[in-house]
Amino acid sequence: MADYNFKDAVCIDAGRVYDSCCDRDCIEDLRCYFSKENQNLIDDAISVKLKSAEVLNVYVDVEPVNFNRGFYSCDLTFFFLLQLEVFLSPHSLPTDVRGIATFNKKVILFGSEGTAKVFSNLTTVENAPDTQLPETKNSPRCVVQTVDPIALSAKICEEKRHNDNCCCIPKCICDAVGGINLDAECKKNVYVTIGLFTVVQLIRNVQMLVPIYDFCIPEKQCCDNCAADEPCDIFRRIDFPTEDFFPPSITKDCE
Repeated sequence: MADYNFKDAVCIDAGRVYDSCCDRDCIEDLRCYFSKENQNLIDDAISVKLKSAEVLNVYVDVEPVNFNRGFYSCDLTFFFLLQLEVFLSPHSLPTDVRGIATFNKKVILFGSEGTAKVFSNLTTVENAPDTQLPETKNSPRCVVQTVDPIALSAKICEEKRHNDNCCCIPKCICDAVGGINLDAECKKNVYVTIGLFTVVQLIRNVQMLVPIYDFCIPEKQCCDNCAADEPCDIFRRIDFPTEDFFPPSITKDCE
């Protein structure tokens, strides 16, 4: 490892994690929704097996907590793509089907306070109009990290459970399984149990003073042809023009 020496301190604008938490949820009896064709298979099935689960998307809504300044409620809606095997008779081969399930989770984290209005512009090409971004607020943003859930179990029930999550599923999520009909009357319903690991962070952009040691100059040379001609060998011996890519900062001493 190279021996770097502290050179200076600079102010940068970066996202600071004000609060975070990790959690594990064993989600039981999560209803699975299917397309019309797959639901017909479920209605005729005698058993199902959950093969895998995947997180398709997470919708995040952040709102301040009343009477608790600096804290925010992070409402998370998970959308899962489930792969199941459907058995239509005791000794038949299974049929693979896909379904959608949703799960709601709420987390309260500290995000501090900030009421500044932020104005900025887009990076534009040379001689192009200087496009202005709309006004924003310096509000914290919620970042959710997760891995694909662990598929634990699945079962068929002829009666609906009271805890069915019948929220509106976006069309882009429904299209992953060819569309679903939330209002359809089903003879049988599938309920799954999955294990979910999550990390939730509340991040706010702040200005921080950090030490710098040197520019991040790549040490590895790009190799196009190892058996290069003599001119290329000469080119490789030329020092990399660091100052052309990273102009030096203004000096503090005035002459």
